[in-house]
Amino acid sequence: MTTYTSNSSVSPGYYLSTKTFGIEVIGDEGGTLPGPAGVKYLAVPFPLLFLVVPVIGLAFLMFLPALGFALFAKAIAMKLTGHVAEGASSLAATVAPDLATGAAYMAGHKGDEKAADKVTPEIEKLEEEIKSKRG
Repeated sequence: MTTYTSNSSVSPGYYLSTKTFGIEVIGDEGGTLPGPAGVKYLAVPFPLLFLVVPVIGLAFLMFLPALGFALFAKAIAMKLTGHVAEGASSLAATVAPDLATGAAYMAGHKGDEKAADKVTPEIEKLEEEIKSKRG
């Protein structure tokens, strides 16, 4: 079987992705193989598809439920050993970062006395002027 990489121009036929184990069908005109750079494809003859596709389906049928049971067992073990709080804190740190991208922090850093919190006599005078003009 011939090996190709993604974004390669290929002739019409059936191609098996070695990364996703999916079959890509290329039509009568030929075309390019989809996917990010580095994904490899194997050209599969049509009669061999009757063997390859059921084997892939059987693998998914066997291993996906096993993966679900393994993840469930891991969650139970973490709950029993008290590692849930550790996982939750790392998740919270990932989801809610300390700084927001693109935000402007003009008043200094955390813990520093912020210059924006100080009220000077000039600002008080300006506030009184604005209040008097508004009525």
